Formats: sequence, structure tokens, C-alpha cells
Amino acid sequence: MAVEQLSDVAGRDAACIHATCIAVMQCGVLFLGAPGSGKSTLALQMMALGADLVSDDRVILTMKGGYVVAEAPPEIQGLIEARGIGLLRAEVASATEVKYVVDLDHSEGARLPEHSYTQVLRQTVPLLRGADIPNLAAALMQLAKKGRVNPAWPNN
Repeated sequence: MAVEQLSDVAGRDAACIHATCIAVMQCGVLFLGAPGSGKSTLALQMMALGADLVSDDRVILTMKGGYVVAEAPPEIQGLIEARGIGLLRAEVASATEVKYVVDLDHSEGARLPEHSYTQVLRQTVPLLRGADIPNLAAALMQLAKKGRVNPAWPNN
């Protein structure tokens, strides 16, 4: 299976994309970004806080029961790159539903942004712009555990 960009696979049932994915309590968080944007680094930070690795560098996405599921290609399962150290072994999460996408190439200008979404295969998934966000790993851990409040709160 060829490795593609997320933007090229909308509407498909399956694809292998250039990305990294972690799982927090069965909540998959998919990281997108150019090489060197910090996908593996963010995954390692979240793993230090209790997340499990789904896959680093390449992620297989599949539509299953109306959800997008992420898993590792067998040849890289359980491996994550630590720049300057090498490939490390990691605890592996099984196939996990993708509930959030984090774009590490773009930043969010608003302090409390409106919710954004992106197309992942045939599903719409919440999109976060994560470049230059301090404490991103901790914030994503909390998001994956408990979700977020509607931006219209407390008026909704």
C-alpha cells in the first residue's frame, strides 16, 4: 500500500498515510505534519503521560462500522523514532478509532477557537491546529480523556 497524504484519501475506505497516531483510553489522536514538524516528538511526550502508540510515521486507516480506525503497518508496529537516539520499542495500542486530528503545520489564532473538522476517508473528524501551542501534549491528553466544551458555553 502506497503512503499518501490525508488530503488525497478523502472518500476512500482505506489508505496508508504519512502520520503518527496515539491512543488514550481508546481515543485515537492522529498527528499530521511535514517531516520534522514534531509528530514523533509529540507522540513520545504523550506516551510519557500515559498514551499508547498506535503507529509512527505511517498509519493505516480503514473504515469500520462508520468509524475511521487507525493501526500500524506490521513491519513498524511497536516502533517510534526518537530523533538523535534511534528507533525505540513502545507499548502498542490495537486498532483504535480516530477521534481527533492534529495539524502540526498550522497554528490556531483564537484562544477559544470554533470547532473545525477535516475529512478522514469517508468520515468527518474534529481538527485541531497544534503548531506553537504550549503544553500541547498535556492538553491533548485531557481532551482525549474528557472532551471539550462547546465554544458557545455557557450560552448554549
